[in-house]
Amino acid sequence: MVAIHPITATLIWYYYICPREVWLMSRQLTPLQDNPFIDIGRYISEEAYKRERKEIRIENIVIDLLRKEGDNVVICEVKKSSRFEKSAKMQLAYYLLRLKRLGISATGELLFPKEKKKVSVTLTKEIEEELISAQRQIKSIIQMELPPPIRRIKFCSKCGYREFCWS
Repeated sequence: MVAIHPITATLIWYYYICPREVWLMSRQLTPLQDNPFIDIGRYISEEAYKRERKEIRIENIVIDLLRKEGDNVVICEVKKSSRFEKSAKMQLAYYLLRLKRLGISATGELLFPKEKKKVSVTLTKEIEEELISAQRQIKSIIQMELPPPIRRIKFCSKCGYREFCWS
């Protein structure tokens, strides 16, 4: 049996893409860091929105951008493309849920600078329930002795774990 791994926003992100990635990340098996798609994501995160306040750390979460709009707190997640929009939305909603539990009311925005796209994210009761369910599933995946079976999905071709799964 594996020690309980804390649920992180990264695990939420991977859960909505591939359960196998959740299992691998929970064991600190990180994707290949020389993957050009990871490098592009880092570059965009560093270079976009230079005038905004960046990388706010609260407990074990890292918020890309934070801004105040009047009395409202808006947290933003910067992504290179909207290809993983559902994962990004749930990652951002997880941040909103964590902040809510700390007594901080906020809204969120997904930012896709290359696409000049912005998506508002609000923590609704439905999203909160979905996140709670996802966290239960993530805990179940983490407790598995072996990773979930390999399943080819549309994201495999650019995945940092591609060689691990398909070699």
